[in-house]
Amino acid sequence: MSFIIYPAIDIRGGKCVRLFQGDYAQETVYADSPVAMAKRWVEQGAEWVHLVDLDGAKEGKPVNASIIKEIARTVSVPVQVGGGIRTEEQIKDYLDAGVARVIVGTAAIEDEPFTKRILQAYGDKIAIGLDCRKGLVATRGWLTTTDVAATELAKRLVTYGAETFIYTDIARDGTMTGPNVEEIAALAQATGKSVIASGGVSQLNDLLVLAEHASDGVSGAIVGKALYTDAFTLEEALARMEGREPDVG
Repeated sequence: MSFIIYPAIDIRGGKCVRLFQGDYAQETVYADSPVAMAKRWVEQGAEWVHLVDLDGAKEGKPVNASIIKEIARTVSVPVQVGGGIRTEEQIKDYLDAGVARVIVGTAAIEDEPFTKRILQAYGDKIAIGLDCRKGLVATRGWLTTTDVAATELAKRLVTYGAETFIYTDIARDGTMTGPNVEEIAALAQATGKSVIASGGVSQLNDLLVLAEHASDGVSGAIVGKALYTDAFTLEEALARMEGREPDVG
């Protein structure tokens, strides 16, 4: 299985931002134009772009959909989108606009019949977002922690047709403290499906360690703050994944 690096663009108030541990009060603005940022990542070699509507996650409905659709129309690589997607109409709207994969999080926990229905209707165009604190799933823009264990939920959703999971360790997101490799790999092994890691990547070695679990089903990593703070460049990361030295100059 190949390992894909997903540059993250988190959108709030129409701008490209990052939060610390999902805290809306701890926000850093990195760019005024998410569209320009998406183009920049593609120019640097991104195979996919990961988009999050932070306002949408908090409001429970898409808020920055027009920007997301513009990105889907203008970049030459597939994009995946999460944040506030709770209805089949919203899913279809994004897919019709050119989004390749829609991430469903809160609805997957709070409305399993809905999740079963959309997985059967849209298959691998749906990813299940599992945002976790200490192995338990959080919902509603990370504002609510449930008593649902991520692994048990994931195994149940596999029976409905889930093929892709995005695992975010909230305690590590935006902290640059390294991903929770053990839980990510365990989820991939338990489900037998593709798991994309999110949260905590701070150095190139984090990506290399995650990629060692590609045979387990860890298929990629979403990288945000490390790229925005120049801990490493996307070109460097892609080169290391391919086992070559990055171009200089």
